[in-house]
This record gives sequence, structure tokens and C-alpha cells, in this order.
Amino acid sequence: MMKEITILPSDRYGYDFISGELLPPGKDEYWLRNEHQAARLGADGLASRHPSPWRRLKAHELEILVKNENYCSDWNNFFVTDPFEPALVKNSAFYGLVRLGRLQDVLLKHHDFSVPAGIRNSTIISCDIGNDMAIQDCPYISHYIIGDICILSRIDEMQTTNHAKFGNGAIKDGESEDVRVWIDVMNEAGGRSILPFADMISADAFLWAAYRDDRELSERLTAITQEYYGGPRGAYGVIGNNTVIRSCAVIKDVTVGECAYIKGANKLKNLTILSSNEESTQIGEGVEMVNGIVGYGCHAFYGSKAVRFVMGRNSNLKYGARLIHSVLGDNSTVSCCELLNNLIFPIHEQHHNNSFLIAGLIQGMSNIAAGATIGSNHNSRANDGELRAGRGFWPGLSVTLKHSSRFASFVLISKGNYPHELNIPLPFSMVNNNINKNRLEVMPAYFWMHNLYALERNSRKAADRDRRKIKIQHIEMDYLAPDTAEEIINALSLLDAWIAEAGLSPADVQADTAQANVVRTIPANALERGKRGAVILKPLRARSAYRRMLHFYAMKTLALWFTDHRNTDFSEFISLMKNSNTTGTERVKDWVNMGGQIVPAFRVDELRKNIREGSIKTWEAIHGVYDEWHNQYGEDRVRHAWAVYCMFKKADIDTFKTELKAALETRRWITEQVYISRAKDFHDPFRRITYRNRAEMESVAGKAEENVFVLQAKTDGEAFAAMVQDLLDRI
Repeated sequence: MMKEITILPSDRYGYDFISGELLPPGKDEYWLRNEHQAARLGADGLASRHPSPWRRLKAHELEILVKNENYCSDWNNFFVTDPFEPALVKNSAFYGLVRLGRLQDVLLKHHDFSVPAGIRNSTIISCDIGNDMAIQDCPYISHYIIGDICILSRIDEMQTTNHAKFGNGAIKDGESEDVRVWIDVMNEAGGRSILPFADMISADAFLWAAYRDDRELSERLTAITQEYYGGPRGAYGVIGNNTVIRSCAVIKDVTVGECAYIKGANKLKNLTILSSNEESTQIGEGVEMVNGIVGYGCHAFYGSKAVRFVMGRNSNLKYGARLIHSVLGDNSTVSCCELLNNLIFPIHEQHHNNSFLIAGLIQGMSNIAAGATIGSNHNSRANDGELRAGRGFWPGLSVTLKHSSRFASFVLISKGNYPHELNIPLPFSMVNNNINKNRLEVMPAYFWMHNLYALERNSRKAADRDRRKIKIQHIEMDYLAPDTAEEIINALSLLDAWIAEAGLSPADVQADTAQANVVRTIPANALERGKRGAVILKPLRARSAYRRMLHFYAMKTLALWFTDHRNTDFSEFISLMKNSNTTGTERVKDWVNMGGQIVPAFRVDELRKNIREGSIKTWEAIHGVYDEWHNQYGEDRVRHAWAVYCMFKKADIDTFKTELKAALETRRWITEQVYISRAKDFHDPFRRITYRNRAEMESVAGKAEENVFVLQAKTDGEAFAAMVQDLLDRI
């Protein structure tokens, strides 16, 4: 066993934080600490040893400190700020350079926990401590800058090392490359590894992990991250103002923002915990987190574990959840389950017991049910399989899926053990493993035909749960957007090919309304790796539904655009479309989901090129490009919607008005179907068997017509009708 304990001179306790060979010329071990304080205090510059506003002790103050059984290895390196009441410091030891802020006889109260200001029964090593703080029963606090009005109580160990990276994937001067922390997202084998950093959002992780054939891009992103987060040693850990940390075991190399609340954590190591007054972060009992970033407004409670991770804004880990080698997007909740090697976009729900997700790209607005085992079985000789799922991924209870598989947006997977890899390019579909007939069954457009309540509810919930105060990651929450519209167009092409292969004539297809209930199934190919066969359920109804979805997407988008541009008439709009870079009816077919933000692929390619060539050199600049995309999205979307409209209809005003009226009827139908799909539950006789009578059931479960999402659908329908009528009157 290698000896790891070194004997050093006792008078160096609290000093030599940075060894001489690693100090920049003309700097001492406090230089980064002083720079931080200069920035915080707004000073022009601070002297290295005892800058203003600190002063040395007065004789009577020192006398009181000693009388109160305090010890300092060198009282000349103990500085205070006026006013200073020495009687509030008791039974504590101080080593190295220690600087205290204002200390007055006040009481600090957080919820029902109250503690007097001061330092009691603690050991402080080379720290700056802010105004009106309370530190009690902390036997080891080393190399921290602690903000104003903080409470630190019963922390076993809290220290910062001279090589602390605070969860960022960088290395410090003098370190070897093998200590750099990577996150292996999307692939267990590490072929898509990325570096975490404090400002990372889902779009950054996707840009880095998805385009791995672009080696120069990956190298530049690595260099950008190292340049900003690497560099000299000696940064101190920071505890932000108004933060409370209680009853924790080990906190090492952790920087914490303002107004955070940490209670009962077992181990927090190499982390940035972002927090603010508007978006306070909380970490609770039994939590262990190592090597990662915790976003603003996050919560981690009840024994959750996270290792090599990034948590986006307003996300939650609960009830023993494990998040490992993964990026979890904004507005997500994970509990009672295990996630390994994933890149998960915003608005992800996985809060049931025993579910497992590995090596996946899950592109947001997703919900994974209890017992789901996603990607645990590799049909490969190595653990390098992957799973990709578009927005709205919804595997049901006890679903088992294998690598490698791919799913379009808003795919519902029925309960079952799926024996082969799946490739489902049909959006809004339901997938079923029919073991009695030994076949894979897919019903395209299932949500639109049979469960509009769930579809509308998903988008509404996504918006309602977005409690971010600052929205760095842009998120598309409408289920009908350019990405899903293009998936529908592709699905229609596949359906037409399979319908033709099934021997149906063009006349049958055109008369799909009449034939819809006659043609129940047709064969399909390339949906599953196995040879047992796959069928499409209700193909003609699905085809009709897809076309209606496309029409509604186009008309809704165009109506919203005209509402936002009230001074533009139809002829001016036509001219604008013809002068656009899409030449009127040419549409952009390739769209990318960038962490929840929908973007034309050519814009992403342009960003990649600019990063490679060095014209974009920082993550801040990259985020600025995302903002530009967001500003351009309204125009990009309306051009795409117009091109989709022109696929089916004439570009004249009379036809346009007719199609607006048709869209209004579709919106009324949606409102009706939202109610009908919800009311099915109330008409089911088995739903009533646990109640004495209908009145009891309604008092417990409510009424379908009073459901909040049913009422919201009605309100949305009325607003759409008013908008369309106003548009018809104007154009």
C-alpha cells in the first residue's frame, strides 16, 4: 500500500495553498482570492495581505478572543471589519490568513431554524467570511470565500483544494490530461464524450456530442472550454450570500451560488451549484453528488446520487434517483430510477420505480413509465449501441427496448418486451408488440385520431411547468412545428409506398374516408430488425389524419404570423415569400432539435463552420447565436408553413380564406376530441366500480367537462376562432 500521509511543519498549517513553482511571477498564494474579493467589493484593487475594509485586531478584542478559548496560529494574520464584537467568536481555531466581515449581536433565522451570528466550535483555515454570518460546529472549513448572511452549521468537512475545477471539465496548471472529467453521453463506450461546464445547456451538449464526424469542431469546443475554465491554480470555493448549509458530511471543491439551501447531504465534491434569489437551489438529505453542475432552481432530495452530470435549470432528482454520465435538460424530474450515459432534452419526466434508461438521446417532452428498461440489451458485440427518440417519447409500463433503436416524435410504446431493434419513423404513432400474432403493429397518427387530450395536455403541461426566470435554452413546446411537420411528410411518403405495395389503387387512397374502416392493416417493412413481419393499423385513416395535421400546422402558423403583422396584406405576404431565401414554395426540409430549440440544419452547419474557423471563440458567443436563431425562428417557421401549404393548395387569396375556415373547423374538432378522449374514462363502467355512486366518483375524480385541460382546450379554441375571424375580416 502506498504511503499517502506526509509530515509537514506545524507552522505552515493554513499556508502554501499554491506551491511556489505553480505561482505566476509576482503573485502570492492569495492572488486569486484577492481578485475575487476585488470584483465582489467593486474595488480598484486589493493589497495582497490586508486590504480594506479589513483591519487588524485591537488589544481588547484579542484579549476577549483568547478568553473565549479561541486559538490562532498567528493573530497578525487575523483581520476583521467594523463593527466587530469579539464575544461572538467562541471555542474556535484559526489558521492562515483569515478575514472576517461585519459581526454584530443578531439572530439569523431560516424557516424554523434560528442561530445567533458568530463563530462557535469551529476550525477556519485561510478563509474570507462575510457580514453577519453564523458558523457553528464546523470542525474543518478550509480555503473558502463565504458571503454575507450565511448559516453554516454542523458540517464535518468543507474544503477547497488548489486544483479545484468546481465540476468544470478543465485541467489546472501542472495537471495531467488523465484527471480531466468527461461525460460519456449517448454512448456507453465513450465515443461521444463531452466536457461539462457551468454554463452548459442542452444545445451545447448536443452540438458537441452529435456531430462527432466533425473532429475539428470537437477539438475547438474542447479548447474553448479549457481556455475559459482552466488556467492557474488557487481559486477558492465560494458560498454565495444568504446561503444555508446544515448537517452535511463532506463538501469538497464546491462553489455555491446565492440563496441556496443544503441540508443533510452525505457528499458533495467537485461541483458548481448555481443558485440565485429568483431561482434558489436546494439539496437535501442523503444526497451524494460528484463531478458535475447543478443548475439554477434545481432540487435534489432523499438519497439521490449524481456522478459526472449536468442538471439544467429547474430540474429535480428525488427518491434515490441515480444520474450518471448524463446531461439532464431544463424543467425535468427524475425519481426512483437510474439514468446512465444519456443526453436528455428539456421537459423529461421519469418518476416511477425501477425504470432504467441508458445510452439514449431523448429529445424532450418525454415521459418514461414504471418498469421501463430502455436500451439495457445490446444486440452487438460491444456496449456501443444507442437509442434516439424525438420529442414526446412515451414508452409505457414495463417496456423493454434494445439498442440500436430510433423513434420519431410523439411515439407511444405499449407495454411489452420488444425482441428486436426498432426504427419507427412515423410520428404521433402507437407501437404494439402483438405476441399472439407474432408481429409488430404500428398505428400512425394515433394521438391525433384517438387521444388528443394527451397530446394537447403534453404541450400545456410543458408550458405550465416552465418556471425558469432566465431562459437561456429556447424550447419549442408546440407538438406541431417544422420538425414534426417534416416527419409527417416523410411518414406520408412511406404510407403511400406501403399502400401501393398492398395493392390498393390511387382511387382507393383518394377515397380513404369511405375505405378507412375497410382497410384495417397493410404490411410494412424496415420497422423492425427481425423477420417476423410488421403491419400498419388503420393506414388510410392515418393518412387522412396526417394530411389534416399538416394543413392545421400550416394554417395555424400562417394565421399567427398575420396576427403579429397586422399591417401586412396577403399580396405583400406573397411578395415577401417569393423574395425569401426559400423562393416562395421551396421548403427547408432538414430541421435540427438543438436541445429543445428547433433550427434549420443549414444554420447549425454555419455555426459549426464559424467555430471551426475561429470566428466564434467562446460559449457566450455560441449562446448568442442560439439567441439569433430564436429571433429568426418566427420567419423560418412561417416560410416553412407557407411551403407546406403550397404543397396542397393554390397561393391565391380566395383559396387561402377557404383554408382558414377549414382550419377553424379543425380547431373546433380538436376541442371536441380533447373532451371526448377525456370523457372516455368517465364512461368506462370499470372506472365506476370503486365508487358507491356517480356523485361520489365526481367528487373524487371530477367531471370531464370541468377538467382543467378540457377547459383550456375550449379557451384556446375560442381564441383561435376570434383570431381567424379577425384575419378573414382584414384580408
